[in-house]
Amino acid sequence: METYRLLPGDPSSPVLLHVPHSSRLIPAHVRDGLLLHGAALDRELDLITDAHTEVVAERAARAASLTPWRFVNECSRLVVDPERFPDEREEMRAVGMGAVYTRTTHREPLRPEPPADEDALLDTYFHPYARAMTRAVADRLAATGRAVVVDVHSYPSRALPYELHGTDPRPEVCLGTDPFHTPDTLLAAAREAFAAYGDTAENTPFAGAYVPLEHYGKEPRVSALMLELRRDHYLDEPVTPHDGLVRAADALARLVDAVARDGSVQRGQ
Repeated sequence: METYRLLPGDPSSPVLLHVPHSSRLIPAHVRDGLLLHGAALDRELDLITDAHTEVVAERAARAASLTPWRFVNECSRLVVDPERFPDEREEMRAVGMGAVYTRTTHREPLRPEPPADEDALLDTYFHPYARAMTRAVADRLAATGRAVVVDVHSYPSRALPYELHGTDPRPEVCLGTDPFHTPDTLLAAAREAFAAYGDTAENTPFAGAYVPLEHYGKEPRVSALMLELRRDHYLDEPVTPHDGLVRAADALARLVDAVARDGSVQRGQ
C-alpha cells in the first residue's frame, strides 16, 4: 500500500514541495488501535491536520513559472508522523508524539503506551515513506545538481497543550530553518516572497526543516525550509478555507520561482 503521491514537476526544477500533514485518512486497521472514536477522533483530526496545505501546494505548483515536484502524504499523521525521528533523538517523544503518537494535542491517551503495533506501523508506513522521499530528493540531485525541499505546514493561532514552545511568538508565517541545510539566500527568498502575505519570523513557535536522514547533515546540495502558515490567515479555524489560501499559494509560487531562478540557493553560497 503506497501512502504517498509523488507528483512530477518540470524535469529541470530542483524544488520539491513536501506536504506531510494534510490528510485525515486513517486506514481501518489503524483506526481500530486508537482509543478515540467518532466525534472525539474527528475533533482531534481537526486540530492536528494541516488542513488544505495540499491545496496551497497544488495552486502554487500551477502558478509557478517552472512547475515544482510535490510529495504528498496520503495518510494522517495519526498513523505515523513521517517527519519525526523514529528513535530517542525525537524531542516530541516527551509528550507522546514521536513517529507513532500515543497522546493527543491535549496530551490525552491516543494509543496504549507503549503501542503494541509500533514496529508494524513503522515498517508499513514510516520506512517506505522515508525511502520514497529519499529517492525523490536523490532524483532532483541527479537531474539538476541540487534539491530544495520546502515543507508546507500550518499551525493554529492559539497554542495547543502538546506544543513544547507554545508561549513563543506566533507570526503569520513561521520559517523553520536548519543550520546546515538552510542557506541565507533561501531564507531571504522566503521572506521576500511572503512579505505581502504577512509577518514572518524564524523558528518560532516551531523550528527546523525536514531532510531525509540519508542526506541530513551530509549533503550540502540539499537545501531545506519549513513553511508554517498560521491557520487563521488562510482558514476560518479549524478547517474552512477563506481567500487567504489563494494569497498563500501565490506567495509560495513566488518562492518557488525565486528558488528555481537562483542557483545560489544552496548551502555555502
